[in-house]
Amino acid sequence: MTVSNATLSTSTTTPVLRPPFETTLDRHGLDLRRGATDILQLNLGKLCNLTCVHCHVNAGPKRKEIITRATLDRILDWLDGTDIHTIDLTGGAPEMIPDFRHLIERLRRMPHVDTIIDRCNLTILNQPGYEWLAQFLHDHRVAIVASMPCYEPGNVNAQRGDGVFDSSIEGLQKLNALGYGRDPGLMLDLVYNPNGAFLPPPQAELEADYKTELRQHFGIEFNRLITITNMPIARYKSWLRHNGKLDDYMQLLIDSFNPATVAGLMCRNTLSIGWRGEVYDCDFNQQLDMQWTDRDDGRGLHVWDLDPDALEHRPIALGSHCFGCTAGSGSSCQGATA
Repeated sequence: MTVSNATLSTSTTTPVLRPPFETTLDRHGLDLRRGATDILQLNLGKLCNLTCVHCHVNAGPKRKEIITRATLDRILDWLDGTDIHTIDLTGGAPEMIPDFRHLIERLRRMPHVDTIIDRCNLTILNQPGYEWLAQFLHDHRVAIVASMPCYEPGNVNAQRGDGVFDSSIEGLQKLNALGYGRDPGLMLDLVYNPNGAFLPPPQAELEADYKTELRQHFGIEFNRLITITNMPIARYKSWLRHNGKLDDYMQLLIDSFNPATVAGLMCRNTLSIGWRGEVYDCDFNQQLDMQWTDRDDGRGLHVWDLDPDALEHRPIALGSHCFGCTAGSGSSCQGATA
């Protein structure tokens, strides 16, 4: 797979000066605050059947952090009193929590929830014990956003592990056979992450390449390609540091700041909830423990502490990692923002 962006030099450099993200916003006359909450993104835990190099959650097969039934029901009870229409389930592998079916079934009984998204790594569809999963997702009309960092096996296996490409193709073919990517009511989107310290290429151009290659070689159809910039946090930050690329990558993000991306940032319309019910502005803030706090006593807030009608205009917690979402064409869990 050829990507136009050149990989950065691996040589170490003098640490760069990193201007605060807030200063950059001020320089462009921008103010970043929350708007209406359309999406609740729920991280169900860190348990996963894969251990990916780019994972900002540090998920893996040995992680023990998963949401409990009591916490899940408390979150769902709060959600039932809102008008939030899209629920975005992530992890780890969200399907591996014991109460995944209970969660989907309760969400489907909420009349205001019109979209349920499962962020699926595809290989879980082929794991022993999960033979029920693809048909269950189909029957409950769950939209799938699936990790697929390339249409060639070498890049996928390097980022996600040996054999992951073939298993991912098998998973996609199962989903296509059920109508995903073909039936308008069964959405199947793929996610591209760069396999190196560079920005994603233009989303529309890469999507066209994906569609051509996957259709010609495997007969696979899908709806959209989502490009997501790798965030310099957690496991990916460790990889950058180990390979002497952290400072160069941060400078690339800073130098590539695009003010046109700010209006579409996911922190403006998405509420991020952790596996213990904690509240964050985005999934990346969640992994950095930048939890919402009470303005009076400073205690950490959980979703059941919130008034659903008082979320707009709240300031957003910012950091240097925010340059990742505003570099180039921008990046969010829904893809490019500009």
